[in-house]
Amino acid sequence: MEIAGIISAIVVGLIIGILGRLVAPGKQGIPIWLTLLVGVIAAFIGTAIARGLGYADTNGFDWLELLTQVIVAAVGVSIAAGLYGRRRVTH
Repeated sequence: MEIAGIISAIVVGLIIGILGRLVAPGKQGIPIWLTLLVGVIAAFIGTAIARGLGYADTNGFDWLELLTQVIVAAVGVSIAAGLYGRRRVTH
C-alpha cells in the first residue's frame, strides 16, 4: 500500500469511526480520540473482510465495503465503550 493509500485509509477511518458511533446502540461514554482510533482500525478490518469475501473491488463506489466497515466500527465502538466504562471506577 502506498503512502497516499494509507493516508486516505486513515481519513476514511476517521469518518467510519464517527458513523460507527452514530449507528452503535445506546450512549457511548468514550472519548472522541478512541472513537476515531476504532474507526481507523475498523476501516482496515472491514476492507480485509470485503476482500476476503470478494466484494471489495466493484465498479464505482463500494457501498458494501463501506457498510461492512461501519458495522465493524459500530461493534468496535460498543466493545470499546464497555471496556472503557469498566476501566473508569467511580468513587
